[in-house]
Amino acid sequence: MENVNTNALSRALTRTAVLAASAGLLTAGLLTGPASAAGPAAERGDTLAACAYYNGRALTVHGQHGDRVSQVQCLLANRRYLHWGDVTGYFGPKTLAAVKKFQSRHHLTANGKVDKKTWHALYYA
Repeated sequence: MENVNTNALSRALTRTAVLAASAGLLTAGLLTGPASAAGPAAERGDTLAACAYYNGRALTVHGQHGDRVSQVQCLLANRRYLHWGDVTGYFGPKTLAAVKKFQSRHHLTANGKVDKKTWHALYYA
């Protein structure tokens, strides 16, 4: 019986350590895309939030919901194109306007569609 309790305790401690380490990395921005550590806000010394909703590059457009949209919104909020209160996971009019403004300022076609070029700019510009 003592062996079973020791194994269960060991697994629980390991799980706790992994969760604590993951939380620390997320807080430090190490488990996110490069956008959480770079950009205009970083140059000013502002703290940027970790964006860890989605790490792909699929086309994301007005009217969609979900993690892709949350990622776009978080990256835009990090760059102050969108207010943090507007990070909702819904690609509505405010997100559309923010995407177009971002695209225009980064010499992309300002069509409001987050395509591969826009994703790249969101992460690396």
